[in-house]
Amino acid sequence: MRISELSSATGVAVPSIKYYLREGLLPPGELTSANQASYDDTHAQRLRLIRALLDVGGLPIATAKEVLAAIDTQGLPLTWVFGVAQHAISDASLYEPVEGETNGTRAVRDLVAERGWHVSPENPGMHGAARVLDTYRGVGHPELAHIWEGYADAAELIATADLASVARQTDVEAMSETVVVGTILGDALVASLRRMAQEHVSNQQFPAPTKD
Repeated sequence: MRISELSSATGVAVPSIKYYLREGLLPPGELTSANQASYDDTHAQRLRLIRALLDVGGLPIATAKEVLAAIDTQGLPLTWVFGVAQHAISDASLYEPVEGETNGTRAVRDLVAERGWHVSPENPGMHGAARVLDTYRGVGHPELAHIWEGYADAAELIATADLASVARQTDVEAMSETVVVGTILGDALVASLRRMAQEHVSNQQFPAPTKD
C-alpha cells in the first residue's frame, strides 16, 4: 500500500507517518521508485503501536524510540526489556534516587526483604515508593503509610497477571512487545480501575444520605 493508503488504514496523518519514518520509529517501506515506497500490514501494526505509546502511554518521541528499539533488538533478555519499559514510564523526579537513609527507604527495603522479592536497588519503583512514603509523613498524613501493605499485595497480583500474559506468547519478539505494551499501558489501566473501585467502595462505606 502507498503512504496515503497506510494513513487511511490507520487513521494516522501522512505528515505524522513521515515524521515517524524520519525519527526511526517506523521502519522504511520497500522502495518502488525514486520517491515512492510500498507499505504492508506490519507497518500498519507498528503505527498503531506507536500511537498507543504516545497517546495512551504518554511517552515522548525520544522515549518511545528507545522502547521500540528494545522490542526490535533480537536476543535482548526479557528482564532488560522490562527495565526499559519501567524506566520509560518512570521518567520523573518521583523516581529519582532518594538521598540518604529515610523512613521511606527503610520501609521499602524492609518490605522487599520480608516478601522475599528479588528487586534490584536501581529499580525505579524502589525510589518512587520511598519518596511517596516520606511525602505522606511530610504533608501530615502518616496514616496513609499504613495502607501500602495492601498495595503491595495488589501489585504482586498485577505482576503475576502481567507475566501470565507474556507467557502466552509463542516467540521472544512477541513477548517483548507484550512486556512493553502491558507495562506502559497497564499503568493507565490500573489507575483507571482504581478510580472506579474507589467510587464503588466509597459508595458502600460512605453512602450519600437519602432524601426524606
